[in-house]
Amino acid sequence: MLNRLREDISTVFERDPAARSILEVITCYPGLHAVWMHRIAHWLWNKNLKLPARLISHFARWITGIEIHPGAKIGRRFFIDHGMGVVIGETTEIGNDVTIYHQVTLGGTSTHKGKRHPTIGNNVVIGAGAKILGPIKIGDNCKIGANSVVVKDVPPNSTVVGIPGKIVKRDGIRTTRVDLEHGQLPDPVMETLKQMLDIIHFLELEIKTLKEDKK
Repeated sequence: MLNRLREDISTVFERDPAARSILEVITCYPGLHAVWMHRIAHWLWNKNLKLPARLISHFARWITGIEIHPGAKIGRRFFIDHGMGVVIGETTEIGNDVTIYHQVTLGGTSTHKGKRHPTIGNNVVIGAGAKILGPIKIGDNCKIGANSVVVKDVPPNSTVVGIPGKIVKRDGIRTTRVDLEHGQLPDPVMETLKQMLDIIHFLELEIKTLKEDKK
């Protein structure tokens, strides 16, 4: 247990350049507090002590702003940076060396019991505000861009951005011109306007052709 606590603290230093001291990490990182309390809640949950587990989870949510259901399975060296607004559902499974940022939701799309939340592979980074919904699988070494909405399986070594999420890089090869540089993400409103202008231009040509035929 002590080795695991040390590992968690080391993980913070590895992934957050703002961390300055062990005392600061232990006292000022709500993501770390949420993970530690989740471990206790998850242990109680597995011992069929459901209510105490939920109470600890609820307390963690109150003091950290991070909601992790005690039934969720989380691997080692899990890091939540900032953390406010993070929601992780009951049947979520998270691998090792995963990093997520604030406002991330690992949510369900069904009210049925059983597996209804995502499975996240190892060494995955999930950007701020991203939503990963349903019993889908995110492969190892994936990057999910900020504010993306992912509702389909993502193969390993992929980068996903957009709403709905699209793979823009896989195995180091770009599939489109954008990556995780969010200022370069496509504007869906502008894309729609361009399509409408193309349709209007086409209709104008059709009307012009019909008028010439009548002459």
